[in-house]
Amino acid sequence: MLKKIGGGLILIILIVGIFGYGKYQQVFAPNVPDTLENDILQIPGNSSFSDLMNLLWENKMLTDTSSFSWVADQMKFKKPVMRSGQFKIEPGISNVDLIRHLRNGKQTPVKVVINNERFVGEIISKIAPLVEPDSMDFMTLVNDTSYIKSLDYKPETFISMFIPNTYEFYWNVKPKEFFERIKKENEKFWSKNDRLQKAENQGLNKEEVYTLASIIQRETNSKPELPIIAGLYLNRLEKDMLLQADPTVVFANKEFGLRRVLNKHLKKVSPYNTYLNKGLPPGPISMASIAAIDGVLNRANHDYIFFCAKPDNSGTHAFAKTLAGHNANARKFHRWLNKRGIR
Repeated sequence: MLKKIGGGLILIILIVGIFGYGKYQQVFAPNVPDTLENDILQIPGNSSFSDLMNLLWENKMLTDTSSFSWVADQMKFKKPVMRSGQFKIEPGISNVDLIRHLRNGKQTPVKVVINNERFVGEIISKIAPLVEPDSMDFMTLVNDTSYIKSLDYKPETFISMFIPNTYEFYWNVKPKEFFERIKKENEKFWSKNDRLQKAENQGLNKEEVYTLASIIQRETNSKPELPIIAGLYLNRLEKDMLLQADPTVVFANKEFGLRRVLNKHLKKVSPYNTYLNKGLPPGPISMASIAAIDGVLNRANHDYIFFCAKPDNSGTHAFAKTLAGHNANARKFHRWLNKRGIR
């Protein structure tokens, strides 16, 4: 009798042990494969637990879905709407570690490089493929004048909120969160290196600095020339002269491949044509580089009023204080263009 009882007890212990070991395995044994074809999991907003399971399975991130579901029950991980975002999944981890990561772990951000775009729409076209919201979600706000006004900008100056840089965002960033972050980065930028005070010293606000910077950036690829050209244009403004900046004519005509600005282009009626309108245009003609912005803020002090491209391929300019000096430089340049058939 005792032998029977003892045998039965051992059997029960074995069964409990086997059952317990099985559950231990479900919780702590690796359930993510040791190698992953793709280690980035993107969970859209409003995803259910079932949606999450399907994503894990489709991305080959689970060896066994039933054990994952059981552990999720025990950890009370299942919700009507799961946490959204982009997560990097570590190979070879257990159900419990995977659930902890998806519940509380850090998202893996996306990097967005913003520089040199002409229009806000071009900026959005770079961002939208990298994040969950589509371009229309962003453009709805871009086209909303009241929203832009709430950020203290106008449609014409909105692009000046964007400072060239590499930014990190969460994949599931909301469009308003994106623009609010860009605004904060803009404020940080202008709070450094006495930029706001320097702008005030020039008699300009930060949007006007950015506008002029966008013009001089399109005038030269030579970084040392930026403060020189900035000083030249500011000299013109101080003398109440027309700015007569060719990049504004290109922008007004929307012919961005122009190699040579002709008289017909100068006649284009547009508030951006600085051959027809005094002062700065209503807003930037593109994003402005940080070097160009600082070029305006740290303008060179000189008496130059005119400049013309040099007759070579250096991309640099000849500067003049008088119209006669400028005309001599211009004749040399035009002869050089004509020899090369650039008309």
